[in-house]
Amino acid sequence: MTSIDVVRLLTLQSCPLRGHNESENSENRGNFLKFQKAFARYNDEVSKAIENTNYNAKYVAPSIQKEILQTISAKVCNHIREEIGESKFCIIVDEARDEAMREQMAIVLRFVDKNVSIKERFLQLVRVNDTSAVTLKRELCLVLKKHNLRVENIRWQG
Repeated sequence: MTSIDVVRLLTLQSCPLRGHNESENSENRGNFLKFQKAFARYNDEVSKAIENTNYNAKYVAPSIQKEILQTISAKVCNHIREEIGESKFCIIVDEARDEAMREQMAIVLRFVDKNVSIKERFLQLVRVNDTSAVTLKRELCLVLKKHNLRVENIRWQG
C-alpha cells in the first residue's frame, strides 16, 4: 500500500518518480525511493517490509511503478467515462513530438456533466507513427472505442 500511496502522491504533485541513479550508494535515489524511506521512518511495518525483504518483494522496481501508474490511469479514465455517461462531448486533439522525437497525440474531452457543469478532461496520450489525418483519425477512433465513447456523440472537434 505504501508503494501505491507514494506513486499517487508524486503523481498528484506532478513529480518524477525515478532518479538518474537509484543504486544503494547514490545520494539522490529518486523521489519514489526517498518518499518510501520517509514513510518507513514513521511506520514499523513499512520499515520491515522495505529493509528486511529481498529486492523482488519490495515493490520498488520501475516496472512495478509503471504498473501502479497504469492501474491509476485506468481508474481515472473509467471515472471520466462515468462522468460523461451518454452525454454529447467535444474532442480536442493536439499532436506534437516528444523529447525522443516520437510523434504523439493528446486527446482531451469537453462535456457538460450531470450537474450541468462544463468539464474538460485529459483522456489519453497516444504515440503515433505520423501525424497524417488518416493516422490521427484511426488512432482517435481506437481510443474512443477502448473507452466505450461513441463517435456519434461528438458535437465539436478542435
